[in-house]
This record gives sequence, C-alpha cells and structure tokens, in this order.
Amino acid sequence: MTVTTSRVLQVVPDRHGAYPTIGDAIRDAPDGGVISVAGGTYAETFELVDRRLTLRAHDGADVTIDGTGADWPALRVRGGSLTLQGIRIQADAEGIVAAGVALTVELCTVTTRRGPAISVRDSQGFAISRCKVSGAAQGITVDGSSGRIDGTRIENVAGDGLVIGLGADPEIANCTILGCGQRGVYVYQYAHPTIEACDISGTAHDGIAVANHSRPVIRRTTIHDVQGAGISFGADCAGSVLECRLTNTAEPAIALADGAAPTITEAVRAVRSGGDDLDDLLSDLDNMVGLAAVKAEVRAVVDEIQVDKWRLGAGLTVGTVSQHLVFTGAPGTGKTTVARIYGKLLKALGVLPRGQFREVSRRDLVGQYIGHTAEKTATVFEECLGGVLFIDEAYTLSRSSGNGGDFGQEAIDTLVKLMEDHRDGVAVIVAGYTEDMDGFMAANQGLASRFAKTIEFENYEADELLLIIDRMATDGDYRLHPDTHPVLLDHFARIRGGSSFGNAREARKLFEGMRKAQSRRLRALGRMPDTDELRGLLVEDVTSCL
Repeated sequence: MTVTTSRVLQVVPDRHGAYPTIGDAIRDAPDGGVISVAGGTYAETFELVDRRLTLRAHDGADVTIDGTGADWPALRVRGGSLTLQGIRIQADAEGIVAAGVALTVELCTVTTRRGPAISVRDSQGFAISRCKVSGAAQGITVDGSSGRIDGTRIENVAGDGLVIGLGADPEIANCTILGCGQRGVYVYQYAHPTIEACDISGTAHDGIAVANHSRPVIRRTTIHDVQGAGISFGADCAGSVLECRLTNTAEPAIALADGAAPTITEAVRAVRSGGDDLDDLLSDLDNMVGLAAVKAEVRAVVDEIQVDKWRLGAGLTVGTVSQHLVFTGAPGTGKTTVARIYGKLLKALGVLPRGQFREVSRRDLVGQYIGHTAEKTATVFEECLGGVLFIDEAYTLSRSSGNGGDFGQEAIDTLVKLMEDHRDGVAVIVAGYTEDMDGFMAANQGLASRFAKTIEFENYEADELLLIIDRMATDGDYRLHPDTHPVLLDHFARIRGGSSFGNAREARKLFEGMRKAQSRRLRALGRMPDTDELRGLLVEDVTSCL
C-alpha cells in the first residue's frame, strides 16, 4: 500500500476536474496540503489563519497573484505555516503580511505600491530565499522575528530597503539592495541581525543605519555610491563591522554618534570616490590564494614605478622602466586576474590614465589576407591606449596557421612597432605556457626588450586548491562538510601537475559538479530541504564527481 504524506490540489482554470481559482483550492486543502498552480494571472487576495499550506507554481510556470485595486494585502497570514514557491505577487497595498507564521518564500517576486512588499512579525524560523522585491514603500520589514533572508534582490523602493526591528535577529546573506529613497538597511529597537556578503548601493541616505540600542554584525559587505554615510551607528548602539568595503560614500564612511561602541576591524576599507586606492588594490592582490612569488614580483614593479615618480618629483634622473610583462605558466593559475589588478595599480599610480582591461587572443589580432592583420592589430592596440592589452596564449601568434600565410608573425611585428611608438601609453601583457612562450619571444628580435620582466605562475598546491573551493562555496552560500577536506586534498594531490591539469579551472569544474550532485541528492529526498541541507556539500557530493 502506498501512503502519500501530503495532498496536492491542482489549480488550472480551463481544465475540468481541477480547481478554477486558488481560493477554491485553499478552501478544500487539508493541513499540510500542496496547491500547485498553472500559469496565469489570478485576481485574488487571501487571508489565512492557522493554516499549514504550500502554494507553488506548477513546473516553473509563470504564476501571478494580482491584488491590485484592493486596499488590503494580497496575502495576509496569521499562525500556522505557509510556503510560497515561484509565485509573482503584485498589489497596491502590502504584498505579504505574516504574523506568527512559519513562513518560507522562495524564488518569488513581490511588487507593491504602498507599504512593505513583505512584512514578517513575531515569526521564528522564517526563510526568504532568492526572491526579488521592488516598487514598494519599504522592501522587507522584520520585527521580533528570527530567520534568514538570502540571495534576495531589493530595488527601487521609496523608503528603506530592509527594516529590522523590535529585537529581531535574522541572518541576511548574499543580498543586493539598490535604489532606495531612504536607507538601504535600517536596524532599530534592540535588533541584532547578521548582515553578510551583501551589496548595498544607490541610497538617498545611509547604506546601513543602526539606532535604538541595536547591535548588528556586518561582515564582508560592500556599500558604495550612497548619498549618506556607508554605515552609521546611533548613541548606545554596538555590534561589529568586519572586512567590509565602503566606496563613494559621504564622510565619514562610518559615522559614530557619541556613545556608539561598535567593533571595527582594520580590514574595513573606506575608499575615496573616483577610483581604486593603491593599498586596496595591493590588498586585493594579497588576498588571492597562493602565488607568493607572483605577488612579490608585481609588488617589485609597483615599488619601482612609485619610487621613480618620487624621484622625478624631486628633480632626479630615472632609468627607463617598461610596464609590459610576460606571464608564463599553466592555465587556471590566476594570470588574467592578476593582469586586471595590475592595470588598476598602474592607473592608481598615475601611469595609465584609464586603466581599462581588454583580453584578446590570436583571432582578435590576425586577419585573413595580407594587410588585414596589421589593421586589426592596430585597431585593438589603439582601443587599449591608457589601459591594459592582455594577449592570452600569445605563443599561437608565432605558429604558422598552415594555410600558406604567416599572418601571426605580421601581428607580432606590428605589436613591436606599436609598443615602441606608444611605450608609455599602454601596458601589454602576454601570457601562455612557459615552454611555448620561449618560442614566442624569439619570433621578433625586438620583442624581448619591450618587456620589463617575466613572471612565472606556478601550479597551485593541493591545500591551496582546497582553499579555492572553500571560497567558492562561501561566496555561493554553501558550506563544505569537514569530512570533504581529506577527500578533496587527496584528489588534488593525485591530479596536480598533470599535462592537462587546469588548476583553479579544475577546482571550479569540480565545485560545479558538487553543486549538481547536491541538487540531485536533495531532489531525491521527497520533501523540501531545510536551510542547512540546502547549504551543505557532503562527501558523497564530492565522490560522485571524481
């Protein structure tokens, strides 16, 4: 005998045997029932009291609950539990008003004109995940509740994007808040949320404002392009600000009223409006995994350029220093990322006026007939003036195409001349395998002399690759189970250094495989996973990819 744990009610307006409206299905649904809704717009509003229901779009259908025209919320819920999945809600008044409810809102879009799009009060364990909120008076308000808001975008709201009050302590992670008529986040009345890895911008007042004895933990959050302070703390407020980045805010970037006592780490970076700060860029370089020798070489170039500028300012002579570099090493070792940072460093030093970055390969430079290659190469070069031209797999230019024309050599010769004509106007970085780059540098007698130095990017160690995957997991709001560490270390130790080994690319490929394996495993549970299960990557997720 087969026993089903929950009844599923189908809402399909034009099909016999199905419910024509969501309200009809709610009326007949038992506690624990699931209402699966076909695509369409449903001009309905609901008030649920002490019900336990799941309301979901059927197989990813576009489902809209349209409460416009009414002066009450599209969905008001008191007591019980409610799960919403894949539903679009639009209303003139509030979108979702929940009190004392075990509320889960996932992959939903809520757009309102007045009041908050989502209001949660006196609810424990609520979850708002991967949703979009827009066009409201306030985005999301949370009072006296515990739970989690993650991966959610709040934009174009007239007032505050996110309001946390009355002692609430939710976790807010990986959210984007932008375009607010007042503050991005307002924390008040003894609230103590954790705000982690969020991006807040485009607010008419402070990015985050803390008031009324509140004490949030604000960690690894970026606040930029706001009209007020990045973060402000009122009197008698505390909490902590850890590893945040504050850019283009009013001064001071962190405003403290008399009596405010938050803990602020030195990792907090307040960056001047108008560009990247040199120390910040060097910190970005240092924060990359591994690459100790590479970091030292880049710092040496930067140090020499900086000292030469100081010497010129003092009226002293300086030698000729080339800003062109050769990067050698296997794929996936961070060459492109370092090249981008290098360009920004040169801009911060005043060497390059624009600091823009363009990555090209053979096909971007080599034409199909005589004269075409010189034209293509010159066009690309001129577009990069004031910034960085990064040529990946540059050695392919010195290899014959096999079609009777050596147009790659024409590109090299054109580059050499352009680098001489514009020696201070651009930074050229060529990259590729170590052995192959030796042949490339020999393709033109003047080529090697154009470059300041060659920087070798070594393969990552197994523990560094594990750290890369761990960072990918953290950035994606996943958590590696400790038991996965020895499995991953053993795997990387076995494959590291092989001729086809892709370093960080290999780590990313494995991480994506782990995510897919986790998705298969969770789908097989036959129920909605909890938050810890959604975040957890287990040993079986790793081994299924090896």
